[in-house]
Amino acid sequence: MTIKFKGKMENFQKKKEAYMNLAKAENQEPEKMAAAWEEMQNALVEDLTEKITNEVRTQQMDAQILTARGQNVLTSEERTFFNQVVEFGGFDEDSILPVTTQERIFEDLVEAHPLLNVIGLQDLGAVTRYIYSDPTKAFAWGKLFGEIKGQVSAAFSEESVGQLKLTAFAVIPKDMLELGPEWVERYVRTLLIESYSVGLEYGLVNGRGPSQDEPIGLMKNVDSETGAITTKTSQGTLTFAPSQFGEVIAGELHDVIKALATDEKGKSRKVLNRVVMVINPVDAISVQARNTIQTSNGQWVTALPFNIREVESEEIPEGKALFFVQGEYLAAVAGGYKANKFDQTLAIEDAMLYTIKQFANGKPKDNKTALLYDLNIQFEAPVPPVEG
Repeated sequence: MTIKFKGKMENFQKKKEAYMNLAKAENQEPEKMAAAWEEMQNALVEDLTEKITNEVRTQQMDAQILTARGQNVLTSEERTFFNQVVEFGGFDEDSILPVTTQERIFEDLVEAHPLLNVIGLQDLGAVTRYIYSDPTKAFAWGKLFGEIKGQVSAAFSEESVGQLKLTAFAVIPKDMLELGPEWVERYVRTLLIESYSVGLEYGLVNGRGPSQDEPIGLMKNVDSETGAITTKTSQGTLTFAPSQFGEVIAGELHDVIKALATDEKGKSRKVLNRVVMVINPVDAISVQARNTIQTSNGQWVTALPFNIREVESEEIPEGKALFFVQGEYLAAVAGGYKANKFDQTLAIEDAMLYTIKQFANGKPKDNKTALLYDLNIQFEAPVPPVEG
């Protein structure tokens, strides 16, 4: 079940936005990035601790009632692990979270952050390498007893997920340990979901590639000769202008779909029902306004032509729309969640500090996995009536 809180964790959201703005800058300043990350983590710990402490005061701790309400109840393995965390006063060195906890973190992560879901993020568990196939090559005609090994092996490629690590700070206030294993587990799980979601969305959208120890994001192109990674340029402008039968909107999106229907080498591919449009939350309001109609029974319905799915992400700059084909971007986390003590000082008092690391990586299959467009959506001001 996805973790939901009644408040908006406003301090954390403010610091998160500040950090993401720095992360999207072309010329990143490491000192400012580090300071912004630390401020974001501090805000997350403070907001989360306050919320969970308040819930403990107001909720009954009966397991049957909590189960009936869909609240957090641990498995025997999870309870044993987090009881040890409570007794030890924090994580032991090289502690690995229980597999069931890791699965819940992944499920909550993709449910709470739709972009990570539609991008096809995979959880490979302990495996750090995976094989994917090219369906256009995964067959071979030939003689009945002829050699096919070489032909079929050419259809498969192997990727490593263990090249890059995604690190989150697990700051456990000592007061939290007194609340019991259920609340410690819930706190740690929520902390990791929020921390990893920031890192994953940045990496899978704006990641600058292996030279920066980051994934190759959807917003990037890779030079086939030099391997240089650059930010995508716009392929055109979308206006979503109103028209009597919607032909302007349909025509603009037709051109987008058609452009995505061939890969970088000009080979055609099926894209219908597989295209996702990623836009900034600010622009989402305008796009929805241009694609919302009122039916004859008075209901308002929002829909894009060609079954294009709309997803919001703060990683997309305002005034831009990124379209990508589902299944054409390789993204995975793997290797479990390993906790280690953090041997440096952060500006958080009365707390145990750890780093929790997991392998993660992502890359597009080619430069036409995603295409970038400008948005120019205009709304005419109402004309005041002429006084007669």
